[in-house]
Amino acid sequence: MNYMEINKIPTTKQEGYKFIITEDKKEIASSFLYLLYNDHHERPFGLIEYVIVDEANRGEGLGTKVVEAMIGQAKKDNCYKLICTSRLTKPKVHAWYEKLGFNDWGKEFRMDF
Repeated sequence: MNYMEINKIPTTKQEGYKFIITEDKKEIASSFLYLLYNDHHERPFGLIEYVIVDEANRGEGLGTKVVEAMIGQAKKDNCYKLICTSRLTKPKVHAWYEKLGFNDWGKEFRMDF
């Protein structure tokens, strides 16, 4: 059986931001927002990764502030969707994302290298 050749074409544009909250010059909350483009949409989609709040500052609403800032940025950048992932073992995190307006959309499949 003959297979077609697989070609690799570089994508044209990817962007990203790191959102941080500092206190006394120390980073106490942060996350990354990546804007990704594909051929199926003219507009980018946003990917949130690593929402982290310093353990001593958890429960102060800092994670919510960071995520709300990223939602605002994704809207400003005209994203057609915004996605984030969470481990299956984190039901409190899932409830938090849902409270912020995200829908439980499915599973993440991952391969670590």
